[in-house]
Amino acid sequence: MGLKVYVDRMSQPSRAVLIFCKVNGIEFEEIKVDLAKKEHRLPEFIAINPFGQVPSIADGDFKLSESHAILSYLACASSGVADHWYPSDLQKRAKINSVLDWHHSNLRRGGVGIVLNTILGPLLGIPTSPEAAAEAEKVLTSSLSKIESVWLNENGDFLLGNKEPSIADISLVCEIMQFELLHEKDRIRVLTPFKKVLKWIEATRIATSPHFEEVHKILLASKAFIHKLPVEENYEPVSSIKAMLDIDTATE
Repeated sequence: MGLKVYVDRMSQPSRAVLIFCKVNGIEFEEIKVDLAKKEHRLPEFIAINPFGQVPSIADGDFKLSESHAILSYLACASSGVADHWYPSDLQKRAKINSVLDWHHSNLRRGGVGIVLNTILGPLLGIPTSPEAAAEAEKVLTSSLSKIESVWLNENGDFLLGNKEPSIADISLVCEIMQFELLHEKDRIRVLTPFKKVLKWIEATRIATSPHFEEVHKILLASKAFIHKLPVEENYEPVSSIKAMLDIDTATE
């Protein structure tokens, strides 16, 4: 029956799963679940994931949701995946799990909050507030600081001092890539103080190229649409931006 991967590429966790599969040569069928069209609420998708979230997978009769669980499963279940992605050493694996658990209530919470309250909310006419934006930026800045001082505070280009990327690197970097949607001044203010973080983002991009760039094309097309920049390819940025309305409840 083969592996089916249900995604919307405007979802940060969806992009992480896609890049991981492509980098590791995992054969799969990509099935788009258009959040803007509320396809994640259709009965046929609820049969795959009763929570109505992307990404989700179906590996034969086995169905799984939650991006971190999907990444760890695919790393273990797929032949040919290098050990550095999710090490067989239980202590190294536990360290990666600790980063992934931390991600949800820190980097992701701050990142989603600032993007929604500074760019997407006003664009789409949904309620936002300066207070919510300021609180989200506070969480985000604290999270980036922790990445810089804790997770990257060892030798090696990647999290936990590793010399090669793990599933934690790809998950967190895809989260940070969502900041491409911010106004340039906001993105510069948030990211430029963290030189180790910027170097790590670039290292992860290079380690997963060209798949990293290909999977992020739709995000950059949406950025071009928002900020009226040139775009080379014919994407549907309006639909993609609307999909972000469901980011808290439909992607994980």
